[in-house]
Amino acid sequence: MSSKGIMDRVAVIGMGCTEFGEHWDKSVDDMLIDASEAALRSAGVTIDQIDAFWLGTMGSGVSGLTLSRPLKIDYKPVSRNENMCATGSESFRNACYAVASGAYDMVMAIGVEKLKDSGYSGLVSAAPTSDGTASGTSAPASFSLLAPAYANKYGVSMPQLKEVMTRIAWKNHKNGALNPRAQFKKEVSMETIANSPLVAGNLGIFDCSGVSDGSAAAIIVRAEDAHKYTDKPMYVKALSFVAGPSRGPVDPEYDYTTFEECVAVAQDAYQQCGITDPRNQLAMAEVHDCFTPTELVLMEDLGFSKRGDGWKDVLSGTFDLDGELPVNPDGGLKSFGHPIGASGLRMLFECWLQLRGEAGKRQIDNGKKLAMTHNLGGAPGNCVSFVSIVGSAPGL
Repeated sequence: MSSKGIMDRVAVIGMGCTEFGEHWDKSVDDMLIDASEAALRSAGVTIDQIDAFWLGTMGSGVSGLTLSRPLKIDYKPVSRNENMCATGSESFRNACYAVASGAYDMVMAIGVEKLKDSGYSGLVSAAPTSDGTASGTSAPASFSLLAPAYANKYGVSMPQLKEVMTRIAWKNHKNGALNPRAQFKKEVSMETIANSPLVAGNLGIFDCSGVSDGSAAAIIVRAEDAHKYTDKPMYVKALSFVAGPSRGPVDPEYDYTTFEECVAVAQDAYQQCGITDPRNQLAMAEVHDCFTPTELVLMEDLGFSKRGDGWKDVLSGTFDLDGELPVNPDGGLKSFGHPIGASGLRMLFECWLQLRGEAGKRQIDNGKKLAMTHNLGGAPGNCVSFVSIVGSAPGL
């Protein structure tokens, strides 16, 4: 796979993000209004200046009317996107391509999901008909298979791997405690995490991301126009998205120690912008920590750790806020929950704050100018995946 990419052809000039949580007193409309108005204020523009809109939501609305109605958008294109857990990122990707193509001067990408009122947790839709090869297990059950598979392949004892998973959750909750927009704003002790009730396999409650409501938005223009609106734009370096062939459920060779789609999407994104050593070139990474063993496997799939060494790097603090490569400095899905349509843009919002030096107590100061976001949607061996690379200045 080889994408030409749109490196430094578009830039983000404003972003907004609601607090994520149990918003019993807020509707989908309320959250869309809050996120969009914050993004417009950030960019110093009005909604009349936006030429087109891309809305990401999986189950909180159908068609562009979900956005045009609350925002009172008059007769402009509003596209509704869905791509499982990469839905918010998909809205951003399409919005960026539209500006890069020259079709529009200024656009908005926005994502929203309201899970708490829906009665659903995870993907908020009925399973489509299939040929019978699709797994009938829950998301926690599917992702729980990663832990024993990883331990067996790399000779790690299950008690040792449990410590690794516990530390991932502890790290992300520690970061989330510094974030006023997180759903869970408290640190959680390793003892509490390790001894939490089991949900599936070796996964305890604190190994699983929460269920929340939220919205986030970005305003995108051509890179050459960015400084008309802000002195600190965020430049898009790479956007990559892949859908896998879904071989995992039927392939006896698939061993549940990698997401092949994530490997492919990362390699494509790195190729687009010339990254050869992501661990040393990136200032930070926001990754899809739906479950703690997912984050562990992703450290290797995304090229942050050598195969079989990810667990050691977790324990050594490599991915801590003050580590060599901070991962999920905003608290990740563990602290924010996962309102599907909003999560990808929430990750970009953290990059926006960090690259502009506006992240407060969790500010990263390692002198690097590039950041990554990553989503996956589906299950091990049967998923889609997205990666963006963004930066605070043109070039690498």
